[in-house]
Amino acid sequence: MGKREIDFDVQEISIKSILVAVDEDDSSSSQKAFNYAVTFARAAKVPLGIVTVLETKDLNVYESMQPDVLEGRRNVMRASMDEYVKKAKEFGVIDVKGFIGEGKPGKVIVQDIIPEFNPDLLVCGSETTEKNSIFIGTQASYMSQNAPCSVIVVR
Repeated sequence: MGKREIDFDVQEISIKSILVAVDEDDSSSSQKAFNYAVTFARAAKVPLGIVTVLETKDLNVYESMQPDVLEGRRNVMRASMDEYVKKAKEFGVIDVKGFIGEGKPGKVIVQDIIPEFNPDLLVCGSETTEKNSIFIGTQASYMSQNAPCSVIVVR
């Protein structure tokens, strides 16, 4: 079989910014996605956005009606986001911005955060279990199907 030439322009696939989604519970898949995105952003010398979303559906009716409970969760998320931003900068990413949303993660990231940050690449994690070892998670699936940018799902 002979050689075929592939005609593509490297500029067409360049990454100018990366957004990484991390879980509010700091799961192992979030940490892997974060590490992947930070390494990529540093190597490519591009801005990094970090997003986490407070899943309000996880609150029971009593908690959702208590302003102190909701504000406490928001404060924990802000502190966690500050840590992520700090770690990314310590690793060598120069331009880092944190985003916090509320609602269903995939939908909030695709509809609110991506239009605001305008990344070329979204990195997210996905946990696998024995039961769903061939499927990606619900939120990762939603983002990969609906994001207007390329998506990398890290397991």
